[in-house]
Amino acid sequence: MQNLLAILFITFFCTVSSFGQTQTQMNKEAAEAYKIADAELNQVYQKILQEYSSDSSFVEALKVSQRNWIEYRDSELRLKYPEKEQGFYGSVYPMCISYYMTELTTERIEKLQIWLTGIEEGDVCAGSVKRIDPK
Repeated sequence: MQNLLAILFITFFCTVSSFGQTQTQMNKEAAEAYKIADAELNQVYQKILQEYSSDSSFVEALKVSQRNWIEYRDSELRLKYPEKEQGFYGSVYPMCISYYMTELTTERIEKLQIWLTGIEEGDVCAGSVKRIDPK
């Protein structure tokens, strides 16, 4: 969760601090924010794999889900920015792609995080998510 806050802070900082930067600098900062989000996603994914390693059917389902999510992410990006002639989206295009990829990745992190934090005992729809005792 701390990394998620760091990602949001970096994204916000990049946006606010961009007034006086070149487009190249803003593109680089946006790409760095995405790189951090992607690393956080991989970290969460690996932790889930480790924590649920004894449940082979869950592990396989998680791998399929992640592959499908990557296809979803890429198709969402193509939907937002369909292929056009070079320069169509302008010099902000790399920055905008990075921002959108960061947004989609952050959403995925939030979705997967539940398998690490768990759901309170008594939620009859918890499925494969671990249960935690309410205290």
